[in-house]
Amino acid sequence: MDDIERFKAAVERHIQETGTTPSGFGTKFARDPNFVFLLRKGREPRRAMRDRILTAMKLEQARSVAGNDGAAVEERP
Repeated sequence: MDDIERFKAAVERHIQETGTTPSGFGTKFARDPNFVFLLRKGREPRRAMRDRILTAMKLEQARSVAGNDGAAVEERP
C-alpha cells in the first residue's frame, strides 16, 4: 500500500469512527466540502496537504481522548 492509499484509508477510518460526514470532514480539514468525494474519485493531494490533514486528525483524536479522561493536550501551530 502506498502513501496515497494509506492516507485514503486513514480518512475513511476517521470518518467512520467519528461519525463525521464526508462533506463535514472536507470542510473541517481541507476547507473543501468536496474533498472526500474527490479523493474517492482519484484525487491525489500533495504530501504537504496529506501531512497537514493527518496531523490535524491526530490532534483531534488526542483532544477527544483527553476530553474523556480530563487530561490537557497542548496545541501546537
